[in-house]
Amino acid sequence: MKASGLRRTAILLFPLLLVSQSASAATTAGSSALALASLVAAHSPLLSRHEKRVMARLFGGDSNVPFPANRKISVKADAVVCRASNVDITSRSCKLTFGTTSANLTGRMAHELYATIAEAGVPSDGAAGSIFESLSHLEQIPVDFTHSLRA
Repeated sequence: MKASGLRRTAILLFPLLLVSQSASAATTAGSSALALASLVAAHSPLLSRHEKRVMARLFGGDSNVPFPANRKISVKADAVVCRASNVDITSRSCKLTFGTTSANLTGRMAHELYATIAEAGVPSDGAAGSIFESLSHLEQIPVDFTHSLRA
């Protein structure tokens, strides 16, 4: 598959509605949206193992994923809060909240999510030696497999 075809498909299939804690809405699409959806999907209790693998493979550049054409994958999280310290440069963490369930990330996985949120255009916030990237009510328009991912 051509890279431009995957990019075009990602732009069409992965728009995200991101609402930051300041209640301003933002939208992202394309590779940043796919990356963010895939990283959140990996920790979502709302998705099956197969759906998580499909999202991981798409993020990894594999557009030839087996998934029924009439089904969709929706990635949602109530909140994502990431923190990086600018005092202790080894300290980074993220908390993903899915209803009453949460997932805590540290180290490299937390930094990957933190950087992806920043890449998606969410403004950071700082306080007392920490820099935060946070989202609330993360909703992804469903990934629709009725459109071919193969160009």
